Amino acid sequence: MARIRKEPNRYWSKEEKLKLIKEVLNGESSVQVAKRYDISDGMLRNWIIKYNKYGESSLENKKKPGNPLCKYSNRKNLTEIEQLQYENMRLKIENKRLKKGYLVKGDGTVVVVDEKKFWNSK
Repeated sequence: MARIRKEPNRYWSKEEKLKLIKEVLNGESSVQVAKRYDISDGMLRNWIIKYNKYGESSLENKKKPGNPLCKYSNRKNLTEIEQLQYENMRLKIENKRLKKGYLVKGDGTVVVVDEKKFWNSK
């Protein structure tokens, strides 16, 4: 039966993962270690497999892609360079959308353009 958690996902650093893996490699059961630290034993076993196959470097957390505009849009006071970078990124995204056939209205809603009607109307 699955555990129901109310708190958000936890962040496990490379050092913390390594500590748990060393406990299992020293003879303790992965299930016991997982219960003690309140994590899934499957996740712990996956860490062990990665560690055995690729070494310590495989335990580092990967950077996850996100919205590149987020770091600029949440700040009010941008330097001139940051303003230019923000505008440049915004225009690149708009250009990519136009190439795919999307238009964005002023209120932020996205409209899919029917290319046949769009090109025949001119």
